[in-house]
Amino acid sequence: MDLSSSPFTREQLLPQEEMLEIEKKRGQLFIGIPKETHFQEKRVCLTPDAVAALTSNGHRVLLESKAGKGARYSDKDYSEAGAEITNDPAKVYACPTILKVEPPSIEEIEMMNPQTVLISALQIKTQSKEYFEKLATKRITALAFEFIKDEDGTYPAVRTLSEIAGTAAVQVAAEIMSSSKHGTGMLLGNISGVPPAEVVIIGAGTVGEFAVRSAIGLGANVKVFDNSITKLRCVQTNIGRPLYTSTIQPKNLIKALKRCDVVIGAVRGKNRSPVVVTEAMVEGMKNGAIIVDVSIDMGGCFETSEVTTHDTPTFSKHGVTHYCVPNIPARFARTASVSLSNIFTPYLLDIAEEGGIENKLRFDKGLKNGLYFYHGVLTSKSVADWFDLSYRDINLLIF
Repeated sequence: MDLSSSPFTREQLLPQEEMLEIEKKRGQLFIGIPKETHFQEKRVCLTPDAVAALTSNGHRVLLESKAGKGARYSDKDYSEAGAEITNDPAKVYACPTILKVEPPSIEEIEMMNPQTVLISALQIKTQSKEYFEKLATKRITALAFEFIKDEDGTYPAVRTLSEIAGTAAVQVAAEIMSSSKHGTGMLLGNISGVPPAEVVIIGAGTVGEFAVRSAIGLGANVKVFDNSITKLRCVQTNIGRPLYTSTIQPKNLIKALKRCDVVIGAVRGKNRSPVVVTEAMVEGMKNGAIIVDVSIDMGGCFETSEVTTHDTPTFSKHGVTHYCVPNIPARFARTASVSLSNIFTPYLLDIAEEGGIENKLRFDKGLKNGLYFYHGVLTSKSVADWFDLSYRDINLLIF
């Protein structure tokens, strides 16, 4: 063969050694779980059972004392599961991986070491530009668990908390109805010979679906309103029985609101929940009726809604009792903690198996979807647009 016209040298044409990928070295995680300081936040990211699963795989967990108290887990429960307990929050924030429910405050970020991996909620609408600037100076790699996707494209953390919120909304309404202080003394159930309670649910997403399940389970008459025919169809299919469903038409909605004992608002918007029920509609409701506004964390879908707290959860307006507490799952801290723990534990074990967060992000698109900071570089377009910051595409940073 004449090599003079070939673009390759003789050496380049010789058979080369095959380059095999080096086996990934299994990593050891050192996870810090601080006590939640956010107002009325009682949840914890990992239960003692989850800690036991991690420590038995050779990982370390450092827990701030009383971090599980709100969910009724003692320090003893965690130490018996293999966690190390400390009273010093600075020691917890010095861990290479931090696991939190609420996003850390500016002061808490200050305690973190450079190159820390932070896994928490982002709650973009409550954040400030300073928060992201502080993460950048510390070169933090940050994941927002509400944006992590599952294999089927759903958001597991958002779904599980929505399931809790929907089920809880009906329980809360039943509690208020039976209360001697605010309620009508009516049972939210189906008793022979007694007309059942009328429940209106506005919004047929996950919250709405689980509110429907609970209300029907108690024996109430349920009416579901949503502008998405697909969502209404899905609710009927998932519940497995025909329901009263309607698009949000004022005439039908006003008629249903006048007759109902409970109305649950679970409408989401892109930036703010749309106001579906006006003050005039609330005035037309029965005296002693109950409104549970699950959308209050996004502004609320009732014109009369005002933010309340878990300590004073209700107020009355036009003779209608309003329950407008944001973050309803925090009231059921134990269940919410177990749900979150079920999501986090497999991810943490996988991250270790893959040899660290870098390798896991390279191959897991769902986890990559939750990433908004990578070694101090903003990688989320939505955050960049919201706060007028520059960002880089994560696919250009991770090969």
